[in-house]
Amino acid sequence: MRRILMAEFVGTFALVFCGTGAIVINDVSRGAVTHVGIALTFGLVVLALIYALGHISGCHLNPAVTIGLWLSRKCSPSRVGPYILVQCLGAIAASGVLSGLFPTHPTLGATHPAGSSSQSFLLETILTWFLMWVILTASTRATEQAVFTGVAVGAVIGLEAMFAGPISGASMNPARSLGPAVVSGKWEVVWLYLTAPVLGAVLGVLTFWAIHEERAS
Repeated sequence: MRRILMAEFVGTFALVFCGTGAIVINDVSRGAVTHVGIALTFGLVVLALIYALGHISGCHLNPAVTIGLWLSRKCSPSRVGPYILVQCLGAIAASGVLSGLFPTHPTLGATHPAGSSSQSFLLETILTWFLMWVILTASTRATEQAVFTGVAVGAVIGLEAMFAGPISGASMNPARSLGPAVVSGKWEVVWLYLTAPVLGAVLGVLTFWAIHEERAS
């Protein structure tokens, strides 16, 4: 269990450090990374981490995904609490390192709605719904197809960050939003990014069951 939790901690640290780090560096370098580069960073780091850590912990890196996998009976109930704890700690640690590297950056890549909170809540719910459904579908296919799980999941994250990032931040991950919020002190709308992805993950599980008719016994 220690090895499994360490994998989730390190994986979430890497996700937040690279993803929100790309946002911070884009800001301080006056757009050198670009929005497309930020979206690709999130997608590529998740792709790499799935192949590096998937065989150890399942590479959840996301409390909403952990809850979704528990609901679909693909994650032991005893792991849910510890997974979520180390994911959040990994995200906070990554934001802490970024704060040390870029102490004058005001948000450290925190997620904030560009429009109304209700708009971003619905958008984050739909984004996570699609992500959760793809995770379940890709990870339960035949062995030769499951080899491409990392590609499918990484592509979805990159795609969603590409088109929805300018509006909601395309978090889809409570830990990813919590880390920068804790370290930067920007708490105003963090509730949105803690709740909408969980709702989306639950809807993703229900969609998977409805389409694939594969409920765990």
